[in-house]
Order: sequence, then C-alpha cells, then structure tokens
Amino acid sequence: MNILVTGAKGMVGTALCNNLRNLRNGKDRTRPNLQIGEIFEYDIDSTPEDLCEYCQKCDFVFNLAGVNRPKDPEEFMKGNLGFASQLLDELKAADNACPIMLSSSVQATLAGRFGDSEYGRSKLAGEELFFEYGKETGAKVAVYRFDNLMGHSRPNYNSAVSTFCWAIANDEPYTVKDCSAELTLLYIDDLVQAMFDLLEGKEQYCIYEGVEAVPCKDGRWCYAPGFHKATLGEIVDLLLQFKEQPKTLLMPKMPEGSFAKKLYSLYLTYLPKEDFKYALKMNVDDRGSFTELVHTEDCGQVSVNISKPGITKGQHWHNSKWELFIVVAGHGLIRERNINTGEIVEFEVSGDKIEAVHMIPGWAHNIINLSETENLVTVMTCNEVFNPNRPDTFFEEV
Repeated sequence: MNILVTGAKGMVGTALCNNLRNLRNGKDRTRPNLQIGEIFEYDIDSTPEDLCEYCQKCDFVFNLAGVNRPKDPEEFMKGNLGFASQLLDELKAADNACPIMLSSSVQATLAGRFGDSEYGRSKLAGEELFFEYGKETGAKVAVYRFDNLMGHSRPNYNSAVSTFCWAIANDEPYTVKDCSAELTLLYIDDLVQAMFDLLEGKEQYCIYEGVEAVPCKDGRWCYAPGFHKATLGEIVDLLLQFKEQPKTLLMPKMPEGSFAKKLYSLYLTYLPKEDFKYALKMNVDDRGSFTELVHTEDCGQVSVNISKPGITKGQHWHNSKWELFIVVAGHGLIRERNINTGEIVEFEVSGDKIEAVHMIPGWAHNIINLSETENLVTVMTCNEVFNPNRPDTFFEEV
C-alpha cells in the first residue's frame, strides 16, 4: 500500500510518517495486516509535479495539510479549501478513487452560528467538498474533526499545551487567563493509532451534538478515541510537578492510558538539552553509598546501594515496610532472621545472575559484600517513601 501524506512536516504529519516507516521497515509489528510500500510526503516545499505523481501512485491519502494561523483571515479558504480542491482534482485526473482521510476541526460545527470563525467556515467547506467528492467518485472518504491535539509543536503558535510545556521546561514566562477553562485533548500517539485503524478498515464513526462527538455505527464523521478533558489549571499543576521531579524525586501517579502519563512524555520533549541529565544526592560514608532514585505517590521508592568490599549493611527490621534487594553487580550474601522465632534464611546473590529477594516484615536483615576487591551494587525497592518521623526501621543484628 502506497500512502500519500499531505502536510507531512506538520505535527501530525511528522508523527504519522515516522510511525508508517516503523511499520514498513518491520520495527513495529503490532499491525501485521498492514503492508506499507512507498510513503509520499507532500508539504509546502513540494512541487505541483510532486503532487501529480503522488496522486497517480498512491493507494491511500491522509490529507493533513491546512492553514490555521494566517496573517490574513481570507487565507483560510485559500489554504484549506483551495488546496483540498487541487488535491481532489489531481486524484480525478489520475482516475484514482483510493480512500482519503481529511483532517478537519470541531470549529466546523460552529460555522454559521455564534462563535464561528473564518477557520471553522473553511473547514466546513472542505468537509462538504470531500463528501461530494466521495459521492461523485465512489471513493471512501473519512472526515475527522479534531479539537485540541497534544503533540510536539512549536510554542506560542496554536497549542496552549505545547506553550505551557515549553515555558515551564525552559523557565520562560507564561500566562493562564482562566484556570477553570476546560480543553478536550487528543494525544498524538492515540491519533496515529486511529489512523492505523482507518487503514485496516476499523475506523469508528460519530455524529456531533454541538461540539461533542457521539459514537454511532452510521455517523457521518469518523473520530479518534482516547481523548481527555482537563482544565488549564490541572495541566499547569501537573507540569509544575514534572518540573520539580528532579529535585523532589516524586513521580506523580501516571496510570496506563492516563492524561498525566501522556503529558509527561510530551513535557520531556521540551526539556533543554542541558536538563536531560540531573544530579542525585549520594549519601556517602566509609561503607559505600546510598542514593534514592525515584519516589512515587503510591508505590514507594527505588534506590541504589553500593557496599565496599567486606562491608555489611542493613541490620534492622520493619513492622510493615517491605523491600526488594536486587544485586546487579558484585557478589554478596543476604541474611534474614525472624525476630520472633529466630529462624534464619540466607541467599547468595550475584550480578551474574540477577534475582530479587524479599525483605519480609518482622525479619531482621542484612547484606554482606563477599568480595575482597569489588563493590556490591544493589537496587532496592521499598513500598513507601522513607519518612524520618515514622521510619519503621529498628536496629537489630541478624
């Protein structure tokens, strides 16, 4: 399947083309039914001859090209409707009735009503042009009305989320006019997966009640599932937590599929290169070092412990706290003793065979570096962040 992507250098086009190449090159094996051939990337620097050639050879078209921030509002119709007409004319000239996708906007639902805009009217006109094209040629036409897309794009342009991510990551000023203002947001990865669904004939349809998409089997429009609703205040609050994470070590809750998880990935793309790396506080003494790596709100913390040759660490027990010791380098011995029965268990551990060992509540435990020359490096996870006011840690030799 040869695919034409117009607007290929925009936010959506870039992400889509990158992931189409992953499919084509066998790097992404999640869509075995999709066989991708050539990917024709058309953008503002392409020529009319390029468009003519691509329209002759393509088996599917993603029309993502459009204008959203022109100097003159009249350019909306020229950029959005004008290019759409040119594209469809080229497909007709090539006698190519392949399926075509149109990237529209929820602003089209406001056309002719209070709150409409030149942008919305141009998008609505483009939709009607495509629907008529489908009736005339029999080509499958899939029109998507997107709201606020969330992906890496230039700040201070057309995405408030991108602007906030960039400003907070780079210590630049920003303004939130209304913290309670709510956005409907679709993350770029979810959009790309919806486009792959479309290629596989698994697209989902909807009708619109106002600007709200209502899923249904025989809707006129297609929609991409996975959108999130968040207020500007919620977005900025999360970003400020992300900003402080290297200092606090605290990762906010980011469950699978959550808005926070997607926002954090986007935020990281705006970090200045010098902030890719940050220092951690190493607690060093003559025995070695102990360094906390990550704190979480609900799953405790992760740390790394380095023991010098011959050193024993630990020698304590907990009421409810539990830990996992994972030796990743060196050769050691982990010993645990039940403080009530006196029963002892021992585990010889090595970085040559990585294993996880539970430190059980009510069992005193230690870890001994058996090497005379090498450090013992242990990754330690604990079910709670250490609280000096309630340490739940009591000295006891094993």
